Amino acid sequence: MRDFTAMAVQLDQHRAEHPTGADRLPTLFIWQDPNSLPRRPWVYGRHLLRKQVAVTVAPGGVGKSSLTIVEGLAMVSERELLGEWTAKGLNVWLYNLEDPRDEMNLRITAAMQHHDVQPDEVEGRLFVDTGRERELCTAVQSREGVVIVKPAIEALAREINDRRIDVMVVDPFVSSHQAGENDNVAIDLIAKEWARLADRCNCAIELVHHTRKTNGVEATSEDSRGGSALLAAARSGRVLNRMTADEREQAGIQPDDLTTYFTVTRDKSNLAPVGKRTWRRVASVELANGESVGVAEAWEWPDTFDGFTSKDLLAVQHAIEGKHPRYSDQAGKDWAGVIVADVLGLDAGKDKRRIKKMIEAWLHSGALIKLQVNDETRRPRPCLEVGEWASE
Repeated sequence: MRDFTAMAVQLDQHRAEHPTGADRLPTLFIWQDPNSLPRRPWVYGRHLLRKQVAVTVAPGGVGKSSLTIVEGLAMVSERELLGEWTAKGLNVWLYNLEDPRDEMNLRITAAMQHHDVQPDEVEGRLFVDTGRERELCTAVQSREGVVIVKPAIEALAREINDRRIDVMVVDPFVSSHQAGENDNVAIDLIAKEWARLADRCNCAIELVHHTRKTNGVEATSEDSRGGSALLAAARSGRVLNRMTADEREQAGIQPDDLTTYFTVTRDKSNLAPVGKRTWRRVASVELANGESVGVAEAWEWPDTFDGFTSKDLLAVQHAIEGKHPRYSDQAGKDWAGVIVADVLGLDAGKDKRRIKKMIEAWLHSGALIKLQVNDETRRPRPCLEVGEWASE
């Protein structure tokens, strides 16, 4: 039987703690002129929002820590280091629960060097802590179930308010509690506690999490490891995916290039349109102490005709005119792409996909035309000829 006396005591205590009348339900809706309504308080792109939790998920070793470091520097320096809009005057707290401070110092210093962020741009605005020096545990598992560690939450609230933190990044989420990550009830409780903390402190909180194994299939934010309640509690979720071997070939990245390229896709968004896929890569930065450190930077997928002009097309047309090279890339040395590669200084083997895209684009525009020409055995073969000449 329910203890109504105890419930009454709890209700009286609740009312005493909320003298503004927050316990009076239901609350009457009062219409306001749309012009008077406040805009959503975004702080970084359409991913981080005050009073809300955002989640970033990625497989191990893709570059999520490097990414969040550069994003933190972008926010405190008030510069769009990765092309994302940032609010002004932000204080950022990076709380890495895996790496020691020496490693964090190396990564941050390398990122500042690579993106030309000066020390005075981050002074007094960037805060960095590690789980090696101070563990963070927001919840523990007991016989009765998961229990929120209130002293830890209250300590975080005090520190966020005292330092006027606008954005807090917790990396990784799994190290911030001791509950079973497959327990959806527990994860829901913990995630909502983070959301309450963000609301109380008027800050944005980013929880960085790992994906489960996807066996080579591109991950989504729903592939985050453990219970789905974490993503459900977030108002923005994004996923990082490493560039595939096929994509590397399409982009013309040479096999000996060991650089990590990855995509960032905001595929879960309750308060903004879902974002398009953007590319990043991890550049290797040499520090004066001899260390090489990976730093995230913006990267654009190369355009088929990057570095070439209409003069180059005209040169290709002159080289093709009257020769009727074969359209098929299976024609060996008779393939039209061999001529294109020779004229443009490309490799007909390594750059095959790019050359094929060029030929298709020229056919579509009418710069080249396809026609049937009999070979030595009098069999008709699709070949290329000049169509509309390019302008000088």
